[in-house]
Amino acid sequence: MTRLRFIHAADLHLDSPFTGLRTLEPAIAGVLQEATFDAYSNIIELCISERVDALLIAGDIFDGADRSLRAQIKFIDGLNRLSRAGISSFICHGNHDPLNGWEAQLSFPEGSHRFGAEMKGIPVFPDDPRKAMVHGISYPQREMRENLVPHFNAINPEPFNIGLLHANVGNNTDHDAYAPCNLGDLQQTNIDYWALGHIHTRQVLHQDHPTVVYPGNPQGRHPDEPGARGVYLVEAADSGEIHLQFSAVDVVRWETLEVNIGGLETEQQLFDAIDKRVASCKEEADGRSVVFRLVLSGRGALHLSLTRPAVAADIIDRTNDIWLQGHPWLWCERIRLTTASMLDREQVLQRDDFVGDLVRLCDEVRQNNEALSELRQAFSELYNHPNARQYLRDYLPSDDDICELIAAAETECLTALVEDEEGP
Repeated sequence: MTRLRFIHAADLHLDSPFTGLRTLEPAIAGVLQEATFDAYSNIIELCISERVDALLIAGDIFDGADRSLRAQIKFIDGLNRLSRAGISSFICHGNHDPLNGWEAQLSFPEGSHRFGAEMKGIPVFPDDPRKAMVHGISYPQREMRENLVPHFNAINPEPFNIGLLHANVGNNTDHDAYAPCNLGDLQQTNIDYWALGHIHTRQVLHQDHPTVVYPGNPQGRHPDEPGARGVYLVEAADSGEIHLQFSAVDVVRWETLEVNIGGLETEQQLFDAIDKRVASCKEEADGRSVVFRLVLSGRGALHLSLTRPAVAADIIDRTNDIWLQGHPWLWCERIRLTTASMLDREQVLQRDDFVGDLVRLCDEVRQNNEALSELRQAFSELYNHPNARQYLRDYLPSDDDICELIAAAETECLTALVEDEEGP
């Protein structure tokens, strides 16, 4: 028999600005501006349609401490819908939305419980507190470097216990080390299900006794958050068995699509290959629209054509003219060129001359963090120059971008040098 059914969500980041896009079609900008709100609305709809007992949100409801009034209104509206449907909600705050952030004076509905800076346990069913309890704690301020798990150590093992916590378990280097802890810490408590937030990629860290879960964020916000995004529907049986079901609630997905130019002889063949890859992406997107980056890779006859001025931009325009029509749409945000001429780079690396030295130097720079740091500083000085910063300050190249520029420069140099060697 089922003891409890709930939705575990985290990292809503309502009103996220979706930074980092170089250009944005007006229609797409509108969809992205609403995407986090629409994903949240989908969570509320899922709770109601599944008739769950509760919604748990493990922190970072808002994108910043100075959360917008609109985001707060939308959030409370969703909780009101749950309350009218007889569904409880349990909320904790994380590093993006700490308790000391600005907050409008809005009333939370009946059945909605928000945890404070002290750990507290609240029964899911007020008339039967021994059935299930949610224990949670919020960040009083953004910089929470303390391990918060010891606050959960003195919990009565009798009910089904849920721990609601925004934390970095196991020192995940892709996210800040807020409320750091390890799996062993979590296992030493009487918590049966750890409802975690902070890590944006969904993962089940431990399946049984306790079950430890990150649902990831419900809406990807940039190319480094690709694929389906959503929440977990959790069913806890009287026997102690826990069943997890992932449900996608995202509105727009982010993908990186790669096309290898090897064996392609004409631009038409390249367009056909791009269309085939984009069509495949559309089939795999579960009816969602997709913002994608196109990576053209490999060695081939088309390399020199691709490096001509404006060719990459023209490929983007041609691709978007076709795939931006209708719904769902697919939009190519940028092209990344990693192509090369038909030169055998491995043979070039073995050469004991200037050409070989050039290739080895490029490899050394790409693998040297100090050298990349120096290049990043040089770019920073350029991009923040008084005459340029109003146009470039939002597009400072990352290490990956710098490595791509080095690779492109290497290819241009090699092509010219080898052509000079072969001559007419």
